[in-house]
Parts: sequence; C-alpha cells; structure tokens
Amino acid sequence: MDPSEIARLQQYFRSKFGLMTLSVRPRPNKRDSAEVYIGDEFLGVIFRDDEDGEVSYDFNMAILDIDLPRSL
Repeated sequence: MDPSEIARLQQYFRSKFGLMTLSVRPRPNKRDSAEVYIGDEFLGVIFRDDEDGEVSYDFNMAILDIDLPRSL
C-alpha cells in the first residue's frame, strides 16, 4: 500500500470508530497490507485485495481469551 492509501484508510478508521489515536502504519517488506494500532497497542492487520480491478480491504483482528473481561 502506498502512503496515500494508508492515509485514506487511517482517516476512514478514525472517523468510523471516533478514535484520533488510531493509526494505520506500513508493514516492513509487505506491500499488500498495513498494521492498525490504537496508540502503541497493535490491533490487527488490514489486507488489500485487488481482484478483477475491484479493490477491497479485509481487517483481521485476533482477540485473545486472556484479554477478555472475566465475566459480566
């Protein structure tokens, strides 16, 4: 992903979630994806899919059981 595409994705995520501390950062040695953070906390990876001339994005976020509240 180029810098303008990453900036557009960051703007989208910030407006969608209302979080100005959310950032989208390039991944070293990867051109098809970027990393998503809130502050310094890694959230997941967004992948670019360019199939048949149509571009879409897939956000992948793993949630560990130990990160969830114990109970409600």
